[in-house]
Amino acid sequence: MRTTVRDVAREAGVAISSVSRVLSGHPNVREELRQRVLEAADRLGYRTNLIARSFRTDTTRSIGFIVGDISNPLMAEIALGAERVLAANGYATLLTNSEGDPNLDAHNVGIFEQRRVDGVLLSLASERHARTLAALRALDVPRVVIDRRLPPDLAASAVWSDHAVGVRAAVDDLVSCGHHRIALVVGNPMRPSRERQRAFEKAAAAHDLGDGAVVVGGSMTIAHGEAAADDLLTAHDPPTAIILGGNQLLVGALRSMRRHRISVGTDVSLVTCDDLPLAELHDPPIAVITRDLGALGRTAAELLVERLGGGAARTITLPTDYVHRPSVVPRRTGGR
Repeated sequence: MRTTVRDVAREAGVAISSVSRVLSGHPNVREELRQRVLEAADRLGYRTNLIARSFRTDTTRSIGFIVGDISNPLMAEIALGAERVLAANGYATLLTNSEGDPNLDAHNVGIFEQRRVDGVLLSLASERHARTLAALRALDVPRVVIDRRLPPDLAASAVWSDHAVGVRAAVDDLVSCGHHRIALVVGNPMRPSRERQRAFEKAAAAHDLGDGAVVVGGSMTIAHGEAAADDLLTAHDPPTAIILGGNQLLVGALRSMRRHRISVGTDVSLVTCDDLPLAELHDPPIAVITRDLGALGRTAAELLVERLGGGAARTITLPTDYVHRPSVVPRRTGGR
């Protein structure tokens, strides 16, 4: 015998109208009521007819989410935070992986249009890729970008990290330990790298580091981290401290250091961005410019739910912090 909305209402002890509001994903529903109805529906094995509802309401209760590389633990934590909020609000998440290729971003936006998603979360491989921007303009749904900056005409909400705070604190700590030759390695020229570089250069100028402050740009890849570390560590006057703008860059830099028999926290001080297990469990533990990755995902999803409920586009900036660890030590006199 087929379970009905009336059965779910009886099981949950609420009105039929309350069940309808929850199952239709209405945004103005108390969380306690939402959970009560969903649990009752689950116990009874009730399943809504999503296809019929999509025709009736012109919604699919699905959200498209573009990530650059889901194998990266950073992106996995962000995606998990977002998915939990979306699921609690009655949305399913369609996750696509661009592998850092902006052409795949454009392709995936097209897929979202075909699937008639209600909104999109975007951690794009490029902020300026013409095909991706054109595809987003054709996809007329609410958009939220995660640590990216899109043209104003796309009217996207955004959640950003305040990278400057953590970078300044890291430079201050390194200088207090006697380091005056400090390198920053960053990835693709998007918002996180731009903000980290801007903050690094301002902090270096405040400490009068001059030519002792070096920035090496490239891609957010292990290969770039390794190549950048190779060049820096074999230079005539190598830096005594390096800040790495991402966990993939860290992996590459550690590979280079192992080949060159250079020890972290002895021969060179090291700071990385984002507190993932590799940094914490390394011997010695590596100092980090840290942020709450789960909060990035949750905030992005909350902004999207807000837009889906008729709210205006807005931007929220979340803090970063710096955690000193044994990878940062006083500069050795006499060089390496």
